[in-house]
Amino acid sequence: MSYASVQDLVERFGEQEILQLTDRAHAGQIDTAVAERALRDAAAEIDGYLAARYVLPLATVPTVLLRLCADLARYYLYDDHAPEQVVQRHKAAVEVLRRISTGQVALGLSDTGETAETSDGAEMESGGRIWGRTDSKGFI
Repeated sequence: MSYASVQDLVERFGEQEILQLTDRAHAGQIDTAVAERALRDAAAEIDGYLAARYVLPLATVPTVLLRLCADLARYYLYDDHAPEQVVQRHKAAVEVLRRISTGQVALGLSDTGETAETSDGAEMESGGRIWGRTDSKGFI
C-alpha cells in the first residue's frame, strides 16, 4: 500500500530537492521510478510496524502516515549522504512508528484498519435522588 506519492514529496520538500535526489541520469527531470522505489521502501517499513497492531492494508490512510512515509522516503533518497535534519526526521518517524506498534500512539483506526467509531459524546448519569418532599421529615 502506498502512503505517499511522488507529488507529495515534491509538495513537502520542493521540486528542486526531489529532482537532485532522483535524476541519476542527469536528464533534468524527476525520475519517478527512483522516487517510487523509495516510497515503496518507506511503505514496507511502515507496514512492518503497523502489522503488529492493524490488519493490512488499511481501509483509510491517516494523514500522519503520509508525513512519515515522505520523511522515510526522503531519507532513503539521500542514501549515505543525508544531512542532519533529514537524519533527525527519519529517527523521529521511526520512533512514532514504534509507538504506534506498541499502542502508545493511536491512528484513530480500529484493529481492522477502518476509521474507529468514537464515543466522545457527553453522558450524564444520576446516582439517584437524595432529597425529596416525602423524604424530608422534621423540617418545617
